Amino acid sequence: MPADSVRTDVVVVGAGPVGLMLAGELAHGGVDVVVVEKRRAPNTESRASTLHARTMEILDNRGLLPDFGNPPNEPRGHFGGIPLDLTLPSSHPGQWKVQQTKTEAVVEEWALSLGAELMCKHELVAVTDHGDRVEAEAIGYDGVRRQIRARYLVACDGEDSTVRRLIGADFPGQDAGRELLRADVAGIEVPNRRFERLERGLAIAARRPDGVTRVMVHEFGSSAQERTGDAQFEEIVTIWKRVTGEDISGGTPLWVNAFGDASRQLTQYRQGRILFAGDAAHRQMPIGGQALNLGMQDAFNLGWKLALHVRGKAPAELLDTYHTERHAVGRRVLANIRAQAMLLLGPPSVEPLRAVLTELITSEEVRAHLAGMISGLDVRYEVDGPAHPLLGARLPCTTVRVREDRVGSARLLRSGGGVLLDLRPGTPTGDTTTAGWEDRVTRLAAVAEPGSDLDGIDRLLVRPDGHVVWIDQGAGDEGLHDALERWFGPPR
Repeated sequence: MPADSVRTDVVVVGAGPVGLMLAGELAHGGVDVVVVEKRRAPNTESRASTLHARTMEILDNRGLLPDFGNPPNEPRGHFGGIPLDLTLPSSHPGQWKVQQTKTEAVVEEWALSLGAELMCKHELVAVTDHGDRVEAEAIGYDGVRRQIRARYLVACDGEDSTVRRLIGADFPGQDAGRELLRADVAGIEVPNRRFERLERGLAIAARRPDGVTRVMVHEFGSSAQERTGDAQFEEIVTIWKRVTGEDISGGTPLWVNAFGDASRQLTQYRQGRILFAGDAAHRQMPIGGQALNLGMQDAFNLGWKLALHVRGKAPAELLDTYHTERHAVGRRVLANIRAQAMLLLGPPSVEPLRAVLTELITSEEVRAHLAGMISGLDVRYEVDGPAHPLLGARLPCTTVRVREDRVGSARLLRSGGGVLLDLRPGTPTGDTTTAGWEDRVTRLAAVAEPGSDLDGIDRLLVRPDGHVVWIDQGAGDEGLHDALERWFGPPR
Protein backbone atom coordinates (compact mmCIF):
# COMPACT_ATOMS: atom_id res chain seq x y z
CA MET A 1 0.00 0.00 0.00
CA PRO A 2 1.11 3.65 -0.39
CA ALA A 3 3.27 5.19 2.33
CA ASP A 4 0.32 7.27 3.54
CA SER A 5 -1.83 4.14 4.02
CA VAL A 6 -2.15 1.82 7.00
CA ARG A 7 -3.45 -1.74 7.10
CA THR A 8 -4.26 -3.51 10.36
CA ASP A 9 -6.63 -6.02 11.91
CA VAL A 10 -8.46 -3.54 14.13
CA VAL A 11 -8.39 0.25 14.32
CA VAL A 12 -9.39 1.78 17.64
CA VAL A 13 -10.47 5.42 17.56
CA GLY A 14 -9.58 7.28 20.76
CA ALA A 15 -6.62 6.88 23.14
CA GLY A 16 -8.38 7.47 26.43
CA PRO A 17 -8.47 4.76 29.11
CA VAL A 18 -11.15 2.77 27.25
CA GLY A 19 -9.41 2.80 23.86
CA LEU A 20 -6.04 1.95 25.38
CA MET A 21 -7.54 -0.85 27.47
CA LEU A 22 -9.13 -2.33 24.37
CA ALA A 23 -5.92 -1.96 22.36
CA GLY A 24 -4.01 -3.80 25.07
CA GLU A 25 -6.57 -6.60 25.19
CA LEU A 26 -6.48 -7.00 21.41
CA ALA A 27 -2.69 -7.01 21.29
CA HIS A 28 -2.64 -9.44 24.23
CA GLY A 29 -4.91 -11.67 22.13
CA GLY A 30 -2.52 -11.69 19.18
CA VAL A 31 -4.24 -9.10 16.99
CA ASP A 32 -2.63 -6.21 15.12
CA VAL A 33 -4.19 -2.97 16.36
CA VAL A 34 -3.71 0.71 15.54
CA VAL A 35 -5.06 3.45 17.82
CA VAL A 36 -5.95 6.75 16.15
CA GLU A 37 -5.93 9.79 18.45
CA LYS A 38 -6.37 13.43 17.50
CA ARG A 39 -4.53 14.83 20.52
CA ARG A 40 -0.95 15.96 20.09
CA ALA A 41 0.13 14.64 23.50
CA PRO A 42 -1.22 12.53 26.38
CA ASN A 43 -4.11 14.01 28.33
CA THR A 44 -3.14 16.24 31.23
CA GLU A 45 -6.66 16.60 32.67
CA SER A 46 -7.56 14.01 35.31
CA ARG A 47 -11.31 14.36 35.07
CA ALA A 48 -11.95 10.82 36.33
CA SER A 49 -10.22 9.88 39.55
CA THR A 50 -11.94 6.73 40.83
CA LEU A 51 -11.34 3.08 40.02
CA HIS A 52 -13.95 0.73 41.43
CA ALA A 53 -13.39 -2.80 42.72
CA ARG A 54 -14.30 -4.62 39.51
CA THR A 55 -11.95 -2.47 37.43
CA MET A 56 -9.16 -3.08 39.93
CA GLU A 57 -9.78 -6.82 39.59
CA ILE A 58 -9.57 -6.52 35.81
CA LEU A 59 -6.27 -4.66 36.01
CA ASP A 60 -5.01 -7.31 38.43
CA ASN A 61 -6.00 -10.01 35.92
CA ARG A 62 -3.51 -8.46 33.50
CA GLY A 63 -0.79 -7.96 36.11
CA LEU A 64 -0.96 -4.15 35.89
CA LEU A 65 -1.63 -3.17 39.49
CA PRO A 66 2.04 -2.88 40.57
CA ASP A 67 2.42 -0.05 38.05
CA PHE A 68 -0.20 1.98 39.94
CA GLY A 69 1.86 2.05 43.14
CA ASN A 70 -0.21 2.32 46.30
CA PRO A 71 -3.23 4.50 45.51
CA PRO A 72 -5.45 5.64 48.40
CA ASN A 73 -8.35 3.33 49.15
CA GLU A 74 -11.66 4.72 50.34
CA PRO A 75 -14.35 2.22 51.36
CA ARG A 76 -16.95 4.97 51.61
CA GLY A 77 -18.65 6.04 48.41
CA HIS A 78 -22.09 7.51 47.90
CA PHE A 79 -25.42 7.10 46.17
CA GLY A 80 -26.69 10.47 45.03
CA GLY A 81 -24.53 12.12 47.67
CA ILE A 82 -25.81 9.87 50.48
CA PRO A 83 -22.85 8.07 52.14
CA LEU A 84 -22.60 4.42 51.15
CA ASP A 85 -20.09 1.78 52.26
CA LEU A 86 -18.89 0.13 49.03
CA THR A 87 -17.15 -2.78 50.76
CA LEU A 88 -18.02 -6.15 49.19
CA PRO A 89 -16.12 -9.44 48.81
CA SER A 90 -13.33 -8.62 46.36
CA SER A 91 -9.57 -8.61 46.15
CA HIS A 92 -9.82 -4.80 46.03
CA PRO A 93 -12.98 -3.70 47.87
CA GLY A 94 -14.07 -0.08 48.00
CA GLN A 95 -12.89 2.59 45.61
CA TRP A 96 -9.36 3.56 44.67
CA LYS A 97 -8.27 7.12 43.99
CA VAL A 98 -6.22 7.10 40.80
CA GLN A 99 -5.92 10.13 38.55
CA GLN A 100 -7.02 9.50 34.96
CA THR A 101 -3.62 10.59 33.70
CA LYS A 102 -2.03 7.75 35.69
CA THR A 103 -4.54 5.19 34.42
CA GLU A 104 -3.92 6.26 30.82
CA ALA A 105 -0.15 6.17 31.24
CA VAL A 106 -0.13 2.65 32.70
CA VAL A 107 -2.53 1.16 30.17
CA GLU A 108 -0.82 2.91 27.25
CA GLU A 109 2.60 1.55 28.22
CA TRP A 110 1.10 -1.94 28.52
CA ALA A 111 -0.64 -1.75 25.13
CA LEU A 112 2.46 -0.44 23.37
CA SER A 113 4.65 -3.09 24.99
CA LEU A 114 2.39 -5.75 23.46
CA GLY A 115 2.73 -4.28 19.98
CA ALA A 116 -0.20 -1.88 19.65
CA GLU A 117 0.57 1.13 17.44
CA LEU A 118 -0.47 4.65 18.46
CA MET A 119 -1.11 7.28 15.78
CA CYS A 120 -1.35 10.60 17.63
CA LYS A 121 -2.18 13.92 15.95
CA HIS A 122 -4.57 12.25 13.50
CA GLU A 123 -8.20 13.29 13.28
CA LEU A 124 -10.70 10.85 11.80
CA VAL A 125 -12.73 12.40 8.98
CA ALA A 126 -14.37 9.44 7.20
CA VAL A 127 -15.46 5.86 7.94
CA THR A 128 -16.97 3.34 5.53
CA ASP A 129 -18.07 -0.22 6.29
CA HIS A 130 -17.66 -2.20 3.07
CA GLY A 131 -19.09 -5.41 4.51
CA ASP A 132 -15.82 -7.34 4.34
CA ARG A 133 -13.62 -4.55 5.74
CA VAL A 134 -13.67 -1.03 7.15
CA GLU A 135 -11.90 1.89 5.53
CA ALA A 136 -11.23 5.11 7.36
CA GLU A 137 -9.49 8.38 6.61
CA ALA A 138 -7.55 10.47 9.07
CA ILE A 139 -5.82 13.80 8.59
CA GLY A 140 -2.56 14.29 10.45
CA TYR A 141 -1.40 17.62 11.82
CA ASP A 142 1.04 17.63 8.91
CA GLY A 143 -1.99 17.93 6.64
CA VAL A 144 -1.50 14.51 5.08
CA ARG A 145 -4.68 12.47 4.57
CA ARG A 146 -4.03 8.84 5.47
CA GLN A 147 -6.09 5.81 4.47
CA ILE A 148 -6.62 3.14 7.12
CA ARG A 149 -7.92 -0.28 6.18
CA ALA A 150 -8.95 -2.74 8.89
CA ARG A 151 -11.15 -5.73 9.42
CA TYR A 152 -12.95 -3.95 12.27
CA LEU A 153 -13.13 -0.46 13.76
CA VAL A 154 -14.00 0.25 17.38
CA ALA A 155 -15.05 3.75 18.42
CA CYS A 156 -13.76 4.68 21.88
CA ASP A 157 -13.81 8.39 21.10
CA GLY A 158 -15.99 9.72 23.89
CA GLU A 159 -19.42 11.19 24.37
CA ASP A 160 -19.09 13.44 21.30
CA SER A 161 -17.96 10.48 19.18
CA THR A 162 -16.84 11.39 15.67
CA VAL A 163 -17.46 7.82 14.50
CA ARG A 164 -21.02 7.93 15.80
CA ARG A 165 -21.64 11.17 13.91
CA LEU A 166 -19.99 10.00 10.69
CA ILE A 167 -22.12 6.86 10.38
CA GLY A 168 -25.32 8.44 11.78
CA ALA A 169 -25.69 5.89 14.58
CA ASP A 170 -28.99 6.01 16.47
CA PHE A 171 -28.28 7.47 19.93
CA PRO A 172 -31.63 7.94 21.69
CA GLY A 173 -32.12 9.43 25.12
CA GLN A 174 -32.48 12.80 26.78
CA ASP A 175 -30.42 15.98 26.65
CA ALA A 176 -28.99 17.60 29.76
CA GLY A 177 -31.41 19.64 31.85
CA ARG A 178 -29.01 20.42 34.70
CA GLU A 179 -25.26 20.60 34.99
CA LEU A 180 -22.36 20.63 37.42
CA LEU A 181 -19.44 22.99 36.94
CA ARG A 182 -16.10 21.42 37.82
CA ALA A 183 -12.48 22.54 38.07
CA ASP A 184 -9.13 21.66 39.58
CA VAL A 185 -7.85 24.82 41.23
CA ALA A 186 -4.47 25.57 42.82
CA GLY A 187 -3.92 28.21 45.48
CA ILE A 188 -7.29 28.26 47.26
CA GLU A 189 -8.20 27.47 50.85
CA VAL A 190 -11.78 26.27 51.23
CA PRO A 191 -13.26 23.63 53.55
CA ASN A 192 -13.52 20.11 52.17
CA ARG A 193 -17.13 19.42 51.31
CA ARG A 194 -18.60 16.01 50.54
CA PHE A 195 -21.82 16.58 48.56
CA GLU A 196 -22.93 19.47 50.73
CA ARG A 197 -26.46 20.60 49.82
CA LEU A 198 -26.71 24.20 50.94
CA GLU A 199 -29.69 26.52 50.72
CA ARG A 200 -28.87 27.67 47.18
CA GLY A 201 -27.12 24.69 45.69
CA LEU A 202 -24.75 21.73 45.84
CA ALA A 203 -21.05 22.29 46.65
CA ILE A 204 -18.24 19.73 46.59
CA ALA A 205 -14.60 20.40 47.44
CA ALA A 206 -11.73 17.93 47.87
CA ARG A 207 -8.14 19.02 48.45
CA ARG A 208 -5.47 16.67 47.11
CA PRO A 209 -2.10 16.04 48.77
CA ASP A 210 -0.43 18.22 46.12
CA GLY A 211 -2.49 21.21 47.25
CA VAL A 212 -4.85 21.28 44.28
CA THR A 213 -8.54 21.42 45.16
CA ARG A 214 -11.23 19.92 42.97
CA VAL A 215 -14.42 21.98 43.23
CA MET A 216 -17.85 21.19 41.81
CA VAL A 217 -20.94 23.33 42.12
CA HIS A 218 -24.57 23.41 40.99
CA GLU A 219 -27.06 26.18 41.70
CA PHE A 220 -30.55 24.84 42.38
CA GLY A 221 -33.02 25.84 39.68
CA SER A 222 -30.34 26.52 37.05
CA SER A 223 -30.42 24.83 33.65
CA ALA A 224 -27.69 23.30 31.54
CA GLN A 225 -26.28 25.71 28.96
CA GLU A 226 -25.66 25.10 25.30
CA ARG A 227 -21.88 25.05 25.10
CA THR A 228 -19.46 24.95 22.20
CA GLY A 229 -16.44 24.68 24.49
CA ASP A 230 -15.47 24.22 28.13
CA ALA A 231 -16.95 26.33 30.89
CA GLN A 232 -15.05 29.39 32.06
CA PHE A 233 -13.43 29.71 35.47
CA GLU A 234 -15.32 32.97 36.01
CA GLU A 235 -18.59 31.02 35.87
CA ILE A 236 -17.47 28.75 38.68
CA VAL A 237 -16.18 31.69 40.73
CA THR A 238 -19.54 33.46 40.44
CA ILE A 239 -21.74 30.45 41.20
CA TRP A 240 -19.45 29.19 43.98
CA LYS A 241 -19.75 32.59 45.66
CA ARG A 242 -23.57 32.56 45.37
CA VAL A 243 -23.86 29.00 46.74
CA THR A 244 -21.18 29.01 49.47
CA GLY A 245 -20.40 32.67 50.07
CA GLU A 246 -16.68 31.96 49.46
CA ASP A 247 -14.38 33.75 47.01
CA ILE A 248 -12.09 31.46 44.99
CA SER A 249 -11.22 34.04 42.33
CA GLY A 250 -7.60 34.20 43.51
CA GLY A 251 -6.98 30.55 42.60
CA THR A 252 -5.31 29.25 39.45
CA PRO A 253 -7.52 26.88 37.43
CA LEU A 254 -5.68 23.89 35.97
CA TRP A 255 -8.71 22.95 33.92
CA VAL A 256 -12.43 23.72 33.93
CA ASN A 257 -15.42 21.94 32.47
CA ALA A 258 -19.14 21.42 32.82
CA PHE A 259 -21.01 18.15 32.66
CA GLY A 260 -24.74 17.74 32.45
CA ASP A 261 -27.25 15.04 33.28
CA ALA A 262 -27.75 13.95 29.66
CA SER A 263 -28.57 10.26 29.35
CA ARG A 264 -28.21 8.53 25.98
CA GLN A 265 -27.36 5.04 24.81
CA LEU A 266 -26.68 3.61 21.37
CA THR A 267 -29.39 1.35 20.01
CA GLN A 268 -26.70 -1.09 18.85
CA TYR A 269 -23.14 -1.38 20.20
CA ARG A 270 -22.24 -3.43 17.11
CA GLN A 271 -23.11 -2.06 13.69
CA GLY A 272 -21.62 -4.42 11.15
CA ARG A 273 -17.85 -4.12 11.36
CA ILE A 274 -18.02 -0.98 13.51
CA LEU A 275 -18.36 -1.32 17.27
CA PHE A 276 -18.62 1.18 20.12
CA ALA A 277 -17.32 1.16 23.69
CA GLY A 278 -17.22 3.59 26.60
CA ASP A 279 -18.78 7.03 26.35
CA ALA A 280 -19.08 6.62 22.58
CA ALA A 281 -21.72 3.97 23.32
CA HIS A 282 -23.41 5.61 26.30
CA ARG A 283 -23.55 9.14 27.65
CA GLN A 284 -24.20 9.70 31.32
CA MET A 285 -23.39 12.09 34.12
CA PRO A 286 -20.07 10.92 35.63
CA ILE A 287 -21.45 10.41 39.12
CA GLY A 288 -19.40 8.30 41.51
CA GLY A 289 -16.78 7.48 38.89
CA GLN A 290 -19.07 5.02 37.11
CA ALA A 291 -18.54 6.35 33.57
CA LEU A 292 -14.82 5.52 33.30
CA ASN A 293 -15.26 2.14 34.98
CA LEU A 294 -18.24 1.20 32.81
CA GLY A 295 -16.19 1.96 29.70
CA MET A 296 -13.11 0.00 30.78
CA GLN A 297 -15.33 -2.96 31.56
CA ASP A 298 -16.88 -2.63 28.06
CA ALA A 299 -13.37 -2.95 26.63
CA PHE A 300 -12.58 -5.98 28.78
CA ASN A 301 -15.73 -7.73 27.55
CA LEU A 302 -15.11 -6.93 23.89
CA GLY A 303 -11.34 -7.42 23.60
CA TRP A 304 -11.06 -11.20 23.92
CA LYS A 305 -14.15 -11.79 21.76
CA LEU A 306 -12.92 -9.61 18.91
CA ALA A 307 -9.43 -11.11 19.13
CA LEU A 308 -10.76 -14.67 18.92
CA HIS A 309 -12.88 -13.81 15.89
CA VAL A 310 -10.16 -11.89 14.07
CA ARG A 311 -7.77 -14.81 14.59
CA GLY A 312 -10.33 -17.10 12.93
CA LYS A 313 -11.06 -19.05 16.10
CA ALA A 314 -14.68 -17.97 16.68
CA PRO A 315 -17.56 -16.87 14.43
CA ALA A 316 -18.76 -13.27 14.16
CA GLU A 317 -21.82 -14.20 16.24
CA LEU A 318 -19.60 -14.04 19.31
CA LEU A 319 -19.39 -10.28 18.77
CA ASP A 320 -23.18 -10.04 19.10
CA THR A 321 -22.86 -11.17 22.71
CA TYR A 322 -20.83 -8.01 23.37
CA HIS A 323 -23.85 -5.88 22.48
CA THR A 324 -26.31 -8.11 24.32
CA GLU A 325 -24.29 -8.21 27.52
CA ARG A 326 -22.90 -4.70 27.74
CA HIS A 327 -26.00 -2.87 26.46
CA ALA A 328 -27.99 -4.38 29.33
CA VAL A 329 -25.29 -3.40 31.85
CA GLY A 330 -25.10 0.11 30.42
CA ARG A 331 -28.87 0.56 30.55
CA ARG A 332 -28.89 -0.37 34.23
CA VAL A 333 -26.00 1.95 35.07
CA LEU A 334 -27.62 4.85 33.22
CA ALA A 335 -30.80 4.29 35.23
CA ASN A 336 -28.99 4.41 38.58
CA ILE A 337 -27.09 7.53 37.48
CA ARG A 338 -30.36 9.30 36.54
CA ALA A 339 -31.69 8.47 40.00
CA GLN A 340 -28.52 9.81 41.62
CA ALA A 341 -28.63 13.00 39.54
CA MET A 342 -32.13 13.67 40.83
CA LEU A 343 -31.01 13.16 44.42
CA LEU A 344 -27.90 15.32 43.95
CA LEU A 345 -29.17 18.19 41.83
CA GLY A 346 -32.85 18.19 42.64
CA PRO A 347 -34.39 21.15 44.47
CA PRO A 348 -35.16 21.11 48.21
CA SER A 349 -38.36 19.19 47.44
CA VAL A 350 -36.25 15.98 47.03
CA GLU A 351 -35.14 16.11 50.68
CA PRO A 352 -37.91 13.76 51.91
CA LEU A 353 -36.81 11.20 49.32
CA ARG A 354 -33.19 11.58 50.42
CA ALA A 355 -34.24 11.06 54.04
CA VAL A 356 -36.09 7.82 53.22
CA LEU A 357 -33.14 6.47 51.20
CA THR A 358 -30.74 7.39 54.01
CA GLU A 359 -32.79 5.17 56.32
CA LEU A 360 -32.98 2.32 53.79
CA ILE A 361 -29.21 2.26 53.27
CA THR A 362 -28.79 1.19 56.89
CA SER A 363 -30.27 -2.16 55.77
CA GLU A 364 -27.41 -4.47 54.76
CA GLU A 365 -29.42 -5.90 51.87
CA VAL A 366 -30.05 -2.43 50.41
CA ARG A 367 -26.45 -1.31 51.00
CA ALA A 368 -25.01 -4.40 49.34
CA HIS A 369 -27.40 -4.07 46.39
CA LEU A 370 -26.41 -0.46 45.72
CA ALA A 371 -22.70 -1.15 46.35
CA GLY A 372 -22.73 -4.07 43.91
CA MET A 373 -24.34 -1.94 41.24
CA ILE A 374 -21.90 0.96 41.59
CA SER A 375 -18.76 -1.17 41.89
CA GLY A 376 -19.64 -3.47 38.97
CA LEU A 377 -19.19 -6.52 41.17
CA ASP A 378 -22.79 -7.67 40.73
CA VAL A 379 -22.69 -7.92 36.91
CA ARG A 380 -24.08 -11.26 35.83
CA TYR A 381 -24.65 -12.24 32.23
CA GLU A 382 -27.37 -14.53 30.91
CA VAL A 383 -25.76 -17.94 30.34
CA ASP A 384 -27.41 -21.24 29.42
CA GLY A 385 -27.21 -24.05 31.94
CA PRO A 386 -28.66 -25.30 35.23
CA ALA A 387 -29.21 -22.51 37.72
CA HIS A 388 -26.29 -21.75 40.02
CA PRO A 389 -25.33 -18.54 41.87
CA LEU A 390 -21.98 -18.41 40.03
CA LEU A 391 -23.27 -19.07 36.51
CA GLY A 392 -22.84 -15.87 34.49
CA ALA A 393 -21.17 -14.07 37.41
CA ARG A 394 -17.48 -13.29 37.71
CA LEU A 395 -15.24 -15.93 39.26
CA PRO A 396 -15.20 -15.01 42.95
CA CYS A 397 -11.96 -13.87 44.48
CA THR A 398 -10.63 -17.05 45.97
CA THR A 399 -7.47 -19.12 46.14
CA VAL A 400 -6.93 -22.67 44.85
CA ARG A 401 -3.99 -24.97 45.27
CA VAL A 402 -2.25 -26.05 42.08
CA ARG A 403 0.27 -28.70 43.10
CA GLU A 404 2.17 -26.93 45.88
CA ASP A 405 1.34 -23.42 44.76
CA ARG A 406 -1.55 -21.26 46.05
CA VAL A 407 -3.03 -19.39 43.08
CA GLY A 408 -5.49 -16.52 43.29
CA SER A 409 -8.30 -15.79 40.82
CA ALA A 410 -6.36 -13.04 39.08
CA ARG A 411 -3.41 -15.31 38.25
CA LEU A 412 -5.74 -17.95 36.84
CA LEU A 413 -6.82 -15.50 34.15
CA ARG A 414 -3.51 -13.79 33.45
CA SER A 415 -2.83 -15.63 30.19
CA GLY A 416 -5.88 -14.03 28.58
CA GLY A 417 -7.43 -17.37 27.60
CA GLY A 418 -10.28 -19.37 29.04
CA VAL A 419 -9.81 -21.75 31.97
CA LEU A 420 -11.49 -25.07 32.70
CA LEU A 421 -10.88 -25.31 36.43
CA ASP A 422 -11.03 -28.97 37.48
CA LEU A 423 -11.55 -29.38 41.23
CA ARG A 424 -12.25 -33.12 41.24
CA PRO A 425 -9.90 -35.17 43.41
CA GLY A 426 -7.60 -37.53 41.56
CA THR A 427 -8.47 -36.37 38.04
CA PRO A 428 -6.09 -38.02 35.55
CA THR A 429 -3.51 -35.64 34.08
CA GLY A 430 -4.34 -37.00 30.62
CA ASP A 431 -7.95 -35.75 30.69
CA THR A 432 -9.02 -34.76 27.14
CA THR A 433 -12.19 -32.74 27.78
CA THR A 434 -10.66 -29.62 26.18
CA ALA A 435 -9.17 -31.48 23.20
CA GLY A 436 -9.41 -29.20 20.17
CA TRP A 437 -9.55 -26.03 22.30
CA GLU A 438 -6.10 -26.23 23.90
CA ASP A 439 -5.03 -23.07 22.07
CA ARG A 440 -7.88 -21.12 23.68
CA VAL A 441 -8.68 -22.89 26.96
CA THR A 442 -6.34 -24.17 29.66
CA ARG A 443 -7.49 -27.12 31.73
CA LEU A 444 -6.17 -26.70 35.25
CA ALA A 445 -6.41 -29.35 37.97
CA ALA A 446 -6.65 -27.68 41.36
CA VAL A 447 -7.93 -28.07 44.90
CA ALA A 448 -10.38 -25.54 46.35
CA GLU A 449 -9.75 -24.22 49.81
CA PRO A 450 -12.22 -25.45 52.45
CA GLY A 451 -15.19 -23.15 52.91
CA SER A 452 -14.59 -21.26 49.66
CA ASP A 453 -17.27 -20.23 47.16
CA LEU A 454 -16.18 -23.17 45.02
CA ASP A 455 -17.27 -25.81 47.52
CA GLY A 456 -19.44 -28.49 45.92
CA ILE A 457 -18.29 -27.71 42.38
CA ASP A 458 -16.46 -30.34 40.37
CA ARG A 459 -15.48 -28.17 37.40
CA LEU A 460 -16.21 -24.74 36.00
CA LEU A 461 -15.45 -23.05 32.70
CA VAL A 462 -14.33 -19.44 32.95
CA ARG A 463 -14.17 -16.97 30.05
CA PRO A 464 -11.12 -14.73 29.56
CA ASP A 465 -13.04 -11.86 31.19
CA GLY A 466 -13.52 -13.92 34.35
CA HIS A 467 -17.22 -14.82 33.96
CA VAL A 468 -18.30 -18.39 34.64
CA VAL A 469 -20.16 -19.98 31.71
CA TRP A 470 -20.45 -23.65 32.69
CA ILE A 471 -20.54 -25.53 35.98
CA ASP A 472 -20.32 -29.24 36.73
CA GLN A 473 -21.84 -30.40 40.01
CA GLY A 474 -21.65 -34.10 39.33
CA ALA A 475 -23.47 -34.16 35.98
CA GLY A 476 -20.34 -35.02 34.00
CA ASP A 477 -19.64 -33.38 30.64
CA GLU A 478 -23.25 -32.47 29.90
CA GLY A 479 -23.31 -29.07 28.23
CA LEU A 480 -19.53 -28.62 28.28
CA HIS A 481 -18.99 -29.10 24.53
CA ASP A 482 -21.77 -26.61 23.77
CA ALA A 483 -20.29 -24.06 26.19
CA LEU A 484 -16.81 -24.43 24.75
CA GLU A 485 -18.08 -23.95 21.20
CA ARG A 486 -20.40 -21.09 22.19
CA TRP A 487 -17.67 -19.02 23.83
CA PHE A 488 -14.46 -20.20 22.15
CA GLY A 489 -15.53 -21.27 18.68
CA PRO A 490 -15.37 -24.75 17.13
CA PRO A 491 -12.55 -27.15 18.03
CA ARG A 492 -9.57 -27.33 15.74
